[in-house]
Amino acid sequence: MNHLAQHARPTAQSRPIPPRAAFYVLASIVVSFLAASSAPTPLYASYQAEWGFSPITTTVVFGIYAIAVLSGLLVLGKLSDHVGRRPVLISAIAAQAVAMVLFSTAGGVGELLVARIVQGLSTGAALGAVGAAMMDINRSRGTMANAFAPGLGTATGALVSGFVVQYLPAPTHTIYLGLLGVFVAQAVAIALIDETVTRAPGALASLVPEIKLPRSVRGAALAAAPVIFAVWALAGFYGSLGPALVRTLVGSTSAVWGGLGLFVLAFVAAVAVLVLRGARATTVMYTGIGALVVGVAVTLLAVAQNVPALFFAGTAVAGFGFGSGFQGGIRTVLPLTRPHESSGVLSLLFVVAYLGMGVPSVVAGTLVVHGGGLVPTSEEYGAVVIGLALLALAALLLRRGTQSASGVLVASGGTPAVEVREAGHADAVSPR
Repeated sequence: MNHLAQHARPTAQSRPIPPRAAFYVLASIVVSFLAASSAPTPLYASYQAEWGFSPITTTVVFGIYAIAVLSGLLVLGKLSDHVGRRPVLISAIAAQAVAMVLFSTAGGVGELLVARIVQGLSTGAALGAVGAAMMDINRSRGTMANAFAPGLGTATGALVSGFVVQYLPAPTHTIYLGLLGVFVAQAVAIALIDETVTRAPGALASLVPEIKLPRSVRGAALAAAPVIFAVWALAGFYGSLGPALVRTLVGSTSAVWGGLGLFVLAFVAAVAVLVLRGARATTVMYTGIGALVVGVAVTLLAVAQNVPALFFAGTAVAGFGFGSGFQGGIRTVLPLTRPHESSGVLSLLFVVAYLGMGVPSVVAGTLVVHGGGLVPTSEEYGAVVIGLALLALAALLLRRGTQSASGVLVASGGTPAVEVREAGHADAVSPR
């Protein structure tokens, strides 16, 4: 069978879970992995009170996870294109289960950092493989699921963890043991689905980190990257400093409040993916940038005026920008990839995302301790996110002007080739 084949052909050894059900199993892995990544967010206050560390340690713990994800994406992101999706996913789930055990038994910052590193590496290994596997089964639905599932997972982890911390005993153990059970079930399910690509040589060579994009997606990826970086920078803020800021605004130490900001941001982001699923990718990206700028501006006003309700309203608008900006970037790039390129390209997009999530948040943690404190740092961070969004807008407008001048717009009404391909005519129009 050709390695470029998009679907595994049915054989006598076909496994019990059919492709449609397998698609949802794969999507659930994105949700559970991202839920696990946000589960510690409401717990940071508990860890800080028990172990006595400063806000900068919180952002370091958060940042080390982002660095580990980046490492996993760069080293393992293309591996499933060579050895198959299932082996990579089962291994990643096993490592994620180990991380849950490490979290549940952690007795200090050192153990917490080790757990975050294992979690990040497994997440980085899984994201490209699971996203590509969904596209192998159904390319259009897989592209949409890659944009929708991360927001749903992040929102679920933040909210459920908050309630567990607030209302259930042994919260620093309960949430992780619950997730451990989910991962065991998912590993069994993955063992029962068919492989979607055939093995190909070059597995060892694929482990060498390489920032390389296929020629067919370079222009689209360069246009999408600033938007993806900007929206995930905002997610990084809500995942690291957001809980402390929300509790300061509402005057409460409740863990539910601590996770509510990230939940609102991520949940509305997931909703935005569904609401805008029929819109053109470039339109979705422009919408995301506009909503991001307005939403962050409103949250900055709310922080300055100490108005919690306005803060959550602004967070919801920014969340719409997060979801639509990320969706627009994914939908601009992934439809241009070939099956054997999907995992690697998706991994590189997530590299941009996690750079945006990790680097600014660690810098912000340093400023909280050595700069003006939590509220001034939050205001500065928000201003930087707005600046990044405007920079992304300028890049998009520049690329659009270049396309128009060079005659890249090929469809009636000025629809770029990437849009035609995204709309389901990938065989009719070749990428330029």
